[in-house]
Amino acid sequence: MVEPKECNFNDPLLLQCADLILPYLTPPELANISITCKSLFNISTSITLLRISDASRTFENLPIPFLNPTLDHHPYSYFLYTPSLTLASNLQRQFWGGTSVISRPSRPVLEPVSVVDEFGRKVWGCVCEDCGGSGSGLGSECGCLGLDGLGELGSECGPGCLCGPECVNRFTQNGVAVRLKIVRDRRKGWCLYADQFIRKGQFLFEYAGELLTTKEAQRRHQHYDELRSHGCFSSALLVVREHLPSGKACLRLNIDATRIGNVARFVNHSCDGGNLSTKLVRSSGVLLPRLCFYALKDIQEDEELTFSYGEIRKRADGLPCFCNSSSCFGILPSEDT
Repeated sequence: MVEPKECNFNDPLLLQCADLILPYLTPPELANISITCKSLFNISTSITLLRISDASRTFENLPIPFLNPTLDHHPYSYFLYTPSLTLASNLQRQFWGGTSVISRPSRPVLEPVSVVDEFGRKVWGCVCEDCGGSGSGLGSECGCLGLDGLGELGSECGPGCLCGPECVNRFTQNGVAVRLKIVRDRRKGWCLYADQFIRKGQFLFEYAGELLTTKEAQRRHQHYDELRSHGCFSSALLVVREHLPSGKACLRLNIDATRIGNVARFVNHSCDGGNLSTKLVRSSGVLLPRLCFYALKDIQEDEELTFSYGEIRKRADGLPCFCNSSSCFGILPSEDT
């Protein structure tokens, strides 16, 4: 390790500027800056500690720490954070780890679209002031509890509804709902663990990332395959297909959390199905659903969170699977994007 030099860097204005600029740096850039002088080394160290303490960059209500029991030199995983689906973005940098107060954008939502009811009238959302009423259950008169666009019972209130963000029918829209931690494993890399007891059926989080067109998803898939062929690389590109009762695909979601995503990108595969289930949740007046994770069974504190990536394995040389379940296939699921 290079010993940082002494330098005259005690000007409060310069220190303030450093605290505003350094949190935008990538880990290699931050490491290079830290060896220039002791003042910058101390600021860089404090930024690293803040990054370790919360992977969500304070976008979530609960901090999500990284834990690496001295397995290697990776104190945290660097990626850009989004708490919900976002359109493919050119965002290159994001504030992370500074002590200064930086205003951040509000939780992004997809734009509402017109919904037509059985009478041909446009419906944008409910007009309830309190969808839950005075009781603990949802009010039976809330229009968002009717049939959604695919004829399924139940949907959440959306951006066109008059109820506020505290509405009980917006529960999955408020980000991560339980305490979590990201733990480094020698074989798997980073893994997501429960940091509290989670009861069966409880909502945990959604799978957030860049929403891509199929053409862009296929392009990125090919690029990620090329990176994998030159070394150890694992993407977080997830393709979700929603089917009609006839079995024909009617909707395809391409969500890439490789560069921009949330903590769901750390959920590993398990060949036995894991302890998480997924469900597509719709909001009134919004065209695209969100992929949400729920506890498939009671989950204990310090238990790893896993789910099944799928059943298709088209590549004999696919990435190795380390789920250690009795039904492990030895390689991760893979299919053509």
